[in-house]
Amino acid sequence: MKEKIKDILGSIVYFLYKYKILKSKIEVASVEETLGELVRTEKSMVRYGDGEIVLLCGRPIPLQEPDLELSRRLKEILHYDNDNLLVGIPDIFGDLSQYSGRSCRFWKKHLLSFRKVYEKYCNCEKKYGNAFVSRMYYIFEDKSSFEKRIDIFKKVWEGKDVVFVEGARTHNGVGNDLFSNTRSIERIIGPQANAYACYNEILNACRQCSGDKLFLISLGAAAKPLTVDLSALGYRVIDIGNLDMEYEWYLKKADNKPEIEKHKIIGREANIKAGYTEYLEQITAVIECE
Repeated sequence: MKEKIKDILGSIVYFLYKYKILKSKIEVASVEETLGELVRTEKSMVRYGDGEIVLLCGRPIPLQEPDLELSRRLKEILHYDNDNLLVGIPDIFGDLSQYSGRSCRFWKKHLLSFRKVYEKYCNCEKKYGNAFVSRMYYIFEDKSSFEKRIDIFKKVWEGKDVVFVEGARTHNGVGNDLFSNTRSIERIIGPQANAYACYNEILNACRQCSGDKLFLISLGAAAKPLTVDLSALGYRVIDIGNLDMEYEWYLKKADNKPEIEKHKIIGREANIKAGYTEYLEQITAVIECE
Protein backbone atom coordinates (compact mmCIF):
# COMPACT_ATOMS: atom_id res chain seq x y z
CA MET A 1 0.00 0.00 0.00
CA LYS A 2 2.82 2.41 0.89
CA GLU A 3 4.49 1.86 -2.50
CA LYS A 4 1.18 2.39 -4.32
CA ILE A 5 0.72 5.71 -2.53
CA LYS A 6 4.26 6.73 -3.54
CA ASP A 7 3.49 5.77 -7.14
CA ILE A 8 0.37 7.93 -7.14
CA LEU A 9 2.03 10.92 -5.48
CA GLY A 10 5.08 10.59 -7.72
CA SER A 11 2.88 10.59 -10.81
CA ILE A 12 1.02 13.68 -9.62
CA VAL A 13 4.22 15.64 -8.98
CA TYR A 14 5.66 14.45 -12.31
CA PHE A 15 2.50 15.64 -14.11
CA LEU A 16 2.86 19.09 -12.57
CA TYR A 17 6.46 19.41 -13.72
CA LYS A 18 6.00 17.75 -17.12
CA TYR A 19 3.31 20.23 -18.08
CA LYS A 20 5.19 23.14 -16.45
CA ILE A 21 2.51 23.85 -13.86
CA LEU A 22 5.51 23.69 -11.56
CA LYS A 23 8.86 24.66 -13.09
CA SER A 24 12.32 23.28 -12.41
CA LYS A 25 15.33 25.54 -12.87
CA ILE A 26 17.67 22.57 -13.23
CA GLU A 27 18.90 22.01 -16.78
CA VAL A 28 20.45 18.74 -17.97
CA ALA A 29 22.08 18.14 -21.37
CA SER A 30 21.04 15.21 -23.53
CA VAL A 31 23.12 12.04 -23.71
CA GLU A 32 24.30 13.06 -27.19
CA GLU A 33 25.30 16.56 -26.04
CA THR A 34 27.22 15.13 -23.10
CA LEU A 35 29.05 12.54 -25.19
CA GLY A 36 29.87 15.20 -27.74
CA GLU A 37 31.45 17.41 -25.11
CA LEU A 38 33.53 14.53 -23.75
CA VAL A 39 34.83 13.72 -27.25
CA ARG A 40 35.49 17.35 -28.29
CA THR A 41 37.18 18.47 -25.09
CA GLU A 42 39.59 17.17 -22.47
CA LYS A 43 37.12 17.72 -19.63
CA SER A 44 36.79 15.30 -16.76
CA MET A 45 33.36 14.09 -15.73
CA VAL A 46 31.80 13.10 -12.42
CA ARG A 47 28.32 11.57 -12.33
CA TYR A 48 25.57 11.51 -9.72
CA GLY A 49 23.01 8.74 -9.52
CA ASP A 50 20.25 8.17 -7.01
CA GLY A 51 22.73 6.63 -4.56
CA GLU A 52 24.86 9.75 -4.29
CA ILE A 53 21.79 11.82 -3.48
CA VAL A 54 20.83 9.37 -0.74
CA LEU A 55 24.37 9.51 0.69
CA LEU A 56 24.39 13.29 0.42
CA CYS A 57 21.45 13.23 2.82
CA GLY A 58 23.40 11.10 5.29
CA ARG A 59 21.65 7.80 4.57
CA PRO A 60 23.29 4.47 3.64
CA ILE A 61 23.18 2.69 0.30
CA PRO A 62 24.02 -0.97 -0.36
CA LEU A 63 27.76 -0.56 -1.06
CA GLN A 64 28.57 2.54 0.97
CA GLU A 65 27.94 3.46 4.59
CA PRO A 66 27.09 7.10 5.31
CA ASP A 67 30.02 9.36 6.13
CA LEU A 68 29.87 13.01 7.19
CA GLU A 69 32.89 14.04 5.13
CA LEU A 70 31.63 12.18 2.07
CA SER A 71 28.25 13.86 2.45
CA ARG A 72 29.93 17.26 2.66
CA ARG A 73 31.97 16.61 -0.44
CA LEU A 74 28.99 15.33 -2.42
CA LYS A 75 27.13 18.55 -1.65
CA GLU A 76 30.17 20.62 -2.62
CA ILE A 77 30.80 18.79 -5.89
CA LEU A 78 27.14 18.94 -6.95
CA HIS A 79 27.42 22.73 -6.84
CA TYR A 80 30.93 22.68 -8.38
CA ASP A 81 31.66 25.35 -10.97
CA ASN A 82 34.80 24.46 -12.90
CA ASP A 83 35.13 24.74 -16.68
CA ASN A 84 37.36 21.66 -16.80
CA LEU A 85 34.92 19.43 -14.94
CA LEU A 86 31.56 18.25 -16.24
CA VAL A 87 29.12 17.30 -13.48
CA GLY A 88 26.46 14.85 -14.58
CA ILE A 89 23.09 14.31 -12.94
CA PRO A 90 20.09 12.20 -13.98
CA ASP A 91 18.02 13.66 -16.80
CA ILE A 92 14.74 13.41 -14.89
CA PHE A 93 13.43 16.95 -14.53
CA GLY A 94 11.12 16.95 -17.53
CA ASP A 95 9.51 14.32 -19.72
CA LEU A 96 10.32 10.75 -18.60
CA SER A 97 8.61 9.00 -21.49
CA GLN A 98 11.93 7.93 -23.05
CA TYR A 99 12.51 5.57 -20.12
CA SER A 100 11.04 2.11 -19.64
CA GLY A 101 7.99 1.72 -17.41
CA ARG A 102 9.93 0.35 -14.44
CA SER A 103 12.60 3.04 -14.69
CA CYS A 104 10.01 5.76 -15.14
CA ARG A 105 8.22 4.69 -11.94
CA PHE A 106 11.52 4.55 -10.05
CA TRP A 107 12.55 8.08 -11.00
CA LYS A 108 9.11 9.50 -10.26
CA LYS A 109 9.35 8.14 -6.70
CA HIS A 110 12.95 9.32 -6.42
CA LEU A 111 11.95 12.85 -7.35
CA LEU A 112 9.03 12.73 -4.94
CA SER A 113 11.56 12.16 -2.14
CA PHE A 114 14.55 14.18 -3.33
CA ARG A 115 13.49 16.96 -5.71
CA LYS A 116 13.99 19.59 -3.00
CA VAL A 117 17.49 18.21 -2.37
CA TYR A 118 18.41 18.76 -6.03
CA GLU A 119 16.92 22.24 -5.96
CA LYS A 120 18.87 23.09 -2.81
CA TYR A 121 22.30 21.88 -3.88
CA CYS A 122 22.36 22.14 -7.68
CA ASN A 123 23.80 25.20 -9.36
CA CYS A 124 20.95 26.55 -11.47
CA GLU A 125 23.34 28.90 -13.27
CA LYS A 126 24.97 26.00 -15.12
CA LYS A 127 23.87 23.23 -17.44
CA TYR A 128 24.63 19.77 -16.10
CA GLY A 129 25.92 16.83 -18.05
CA ASN A 130 23.76 13.75 -18.42
CA ALA A 131 24.66 11.08 -15.87
CA PHE A 132 22.96 8.45 -18.01
CA VAL A 133 25.98 8.28 -20.35
CA SER A 134 26.93 5.29 -18.19
CA ARG A 135 23.34 3.96 -18.17
CA MET A 136 22.51 4.07 -21.86
CA TYR A 137 20.92 0.63 -22.23
CA TYR A 138 18.68 -0.72 -19.50
CA ILE A 139 16.61 2.31 -18.52
CA PHE A 140 15.68 3.38 -22.05
CA GLU A 141 12.47 2.14 -23.65
CA ASP A 142 14.01 2.41 -27.13
CA LYS A 143 17.39 0.69 -26.99
CA SER A 144 18.20 1.13 -30.68
CA SER A 145 20.43 4.17 -30.06
CA PHE A 146 22.81 2.33 -27.74
CA GLU A 147 25.25 1.09 -30.38
CA LYS A 148 25.67 4.54 -31.92
CA ARG A 149 26.09 6.15 -28.52
CA ILE A 150 28.65 3.63 -27.26
CA ASP A 151 30.67 4.02 -30.46
CA ILE A 152 30.89 7.74 -29.71
CA PHE A 153 31.89 7.10 -26.09
CA LYS A 154 34.67 4.72 -27.19
CA LYS A 155 36.39 7.65 -28.92
CA VAL A 156 37.17 9.11 -25.49
CA TRP A 157 39.67 6.34 -24.67
CA GLU A 158 40.70 5.41 -28.22
CA GLY A 159 44.50 5.09 -28.42
CA LYS A 160 44.90 6.22 -24.80
CA ASP A 161 46.89 4.76 -21.90
CA VAL A 162 44.10 4.00 -19.44
CA VAL A 163 44.06 3.41 -15.70
CA PHE A 164 40.96 1.75 -14.32
CA VAL A 165 40.18 2.42 -10.69
CA GLU A 166 37.56 -0.18 -9.88
CA GLY A 167 36.17 -2.56 -7.29
CA ALA A 168 37.56 -6.04 -6.80
CA ARG A 169 34.69 -7.66 -8.71
CA THR A 170 34.20 -5.08 -11.47
CA HIS A 171 36.51 -6.37 -14.25
CA ASN A 172 35.97 -3.47 -16.66
CA GLY A 173 36.39 -4.71 -20.23
CA VAL A 174 37.23 -8.28 -19.27
CA GLY A 175 35.55 -10.67 -21.69
CA ASN A 176 34.26 -7.95 -24.03
CA ASP A 177 35.63 -5.42 -26.52
CA LEU A 178 34.45 -2.23 -24.82
CA PHE A 179 38.01 -1.00 -24.19
CA SER A 180 39.83 -2.93 -26.89
CA ASN A 181 40.75 0.32 -28.67
CA THR A 182 42.91 1.61 -25.79
CA ARG A 183 46.70 1.66 -26.15
CA SER A 184 47.34 0.14 -22.71
CA ILE A 185 45.49 -0.71 -19.51
CA GLU A 186 46.53 -0.57 -15.87
CA ARG A 187 44.27 -1.29 -12.93
CA ILE A 188 44.10 0.01 -9.38
CA ILE A 189 41.79 -2.27 -7.43
CA GLY A 190 39.86 -0.83 -4.51
CA PRO A 191 37.36 -2.38 -2.11
CA GLN A 192 34.07 -3.63 -3.52
CA ALA A 193 32.19 -1.85 -0.71
CA ASN A 194 32.81 1.21 1.48
CA ALA A 195 35.72 2.36 -0.67
CA TYR A 196 35.60 5.82 0.86
CA ALA A 197 36.96 4.37 4.11
CA CYS A 198 40.40 4.09 2.46
CA TYR A 199 40.05 7.09 0.17
CA ASN A 200 43.49 8.57 0.89
CA GLU A 201 45.23 5.29 0.08
CA ILE A 202 43.36 5.06 -3.24
CA LEU A 203 44.18 8.69 -4.10
CA ASN A 204 47.87 8.17 -3.29
CA ALA A 205 48.02 5.06 -5.50
CA CYS A 206 46.52 7.06 -8.37
CA ARG A 207 49.04 9.85 -7.90
CA GLN A 208 51.86 7.43 -8.72
CA CYS A 209 50.62 7.32 -12.32
CA SER A 210 52.06 9.65 -14.95
CA GLY A 211 50.05 12.71 -15.90
CA ASP A 212 49.27 11.53 -19.44
CA LYS A 213 47.13 8.61 -18.21
CA LEU A 214 43.37 8.67 -18.68
CA PHE A 215 41.57 7.53 -15.54
CA LEU A 216 38.31 5.60 -15.92
CA ILE A 217 36.72 5.12 -12.52
CA SER A 218 34.13 2.61 -11.31
CA LEU A 219 34.23 2.93 -7.54
CA GLY A 220 30.78 3.91 -6.36
CA ALA A 221 30.39 7.10 -4.38
CA ALA A 222 34.14 7.31 -3.69
CA ALA A 223 34.58 7.96 -7.41
CA LYS A 224 33.04 11.43 -7.03
CA PRO A 225 35.68 13.13 -4.84
CA LEU A 226 38.39 11.02 -6.50
CA THR A 227 37.44 12.38 -9.93
CA VAL A 228 37.50 15.95 -8.64
CA ASP A 229 40.80 15.60 -6.76
CA LEU A 230 42.63 13.87 -9.62
CA SER A 231 41.24 16.41 -12.09
CA ALA A 232 42.59 19.21 -9.88
CA LEU A 233 46.01 17.53 -10.08
CA GLY A 234 45.91 17.72 -13.89
CA TYR A 235 44.70 14.24 -14.81
CA ARG A 236 41.78 13.61 -17.11
CA VAL A 237 39.21 11.46 -15.28
CA ILE A 238 35.90 9.99 -16.40
CA ASP A 239 33.60 8.47 -13.81
CA ILE A 240 32.21 5.61 -15.93
CA GLY A 241 30.37 3.80 -13.13
CA ASN A 242 28.51 0.73 -14.40
CA LEU A 243 29.14 1.32 -18.10
CA ASP A 244 30.75 -2.09 -18.54
CA MET A 245 27.74 -3.81 -16.97
CA GLU A 246 25.37 -1.94 -19.29
CA TYR A 247 27.53 -3.04 -22.23
CA GLU A 248 27.31 -6.66 -21.08
CA TRP A 249 23.51 -6.38 -20.95
CA TYR A 250 23.52 -4.88 -24.43
CA LEU A 251 25.59 -7.80 -25.76
CA LYS A 252 23.07 -10.20 -24.22
CA LYS A 253 20.14 -8.12 -25.55
CA ALA A 254 18.77 -8.39 -22.01
CA ASP A 255 15.37 -7.01 -21.03
CA ASN A 256 16.09 -7.43 -17.33
CA LYS A 257 19.26 -7.23 -15.23
CA PRO A 258 20.93 -10.64 -15.51
CA GLU A 259 23.90 -11.42 -13.30
CA ILE A 260 27.30 -10.94 -14.88
CA GLU A 261 29.44 -14.00 -14.19
CA LYS A 262 32.72 -12.07 -13.87
CA HIS A 263 31.22 -10.07 -11.01
CA LYS A 264 31.25 -13.23 -8.88
CA ILE A 265 35.01 -13.63 -9.22
CA ILE A 266 37.30 -12.21 -6.57
CA GLY A 267 40.83 -13.01 -5.55
CA ARG A 268 43.91 -14.13 -7.47
CA GLU A 269 43.14 -17.84 -7.51
CA ALA A 270 39.56 -17.34 -8.71
CA ASN A 271 40.77 -15.03 -11.49
CA ILE A 272 43.42 -17.54 -12.60
CA LYS A 273 40.81 -20.29 -12.64
CA ALA A 274 38.55 -18.08 -14.79
CA GLY A 275 41.40 -17.52 -17.25
CA TYR A 276 41.77 -13.82 -16.42
CA THR A 277 45.57 -13.81 -16.40
CA GLU A 278 45.82 -10.66 -18.55
CA TYR A 279 43.54 -8.88 -16.08
CA LEU A 280 45.84 -9.88 -13.21
CA GLU A 281 48.91 -8.67 -15.11
CA GLN A 282 47.31 -5.25 -15.52
CA ILE A 283 46.89 -4.70 -11.76
CA THR A 284 49.45 -2.26 -10.37
CA ALA A 285 47.95 -1.72 -6.90
CA VAL A 286 45.39 -3.33 -4.62
CA ILE A 287 43.91 -1.20 -1.86
CA GLU A 288 42.14 -2.97 1.00
CA CYS A 289 40.49 -1.33 3.99
CA GLU A 290 41.42 -2.71 7.38
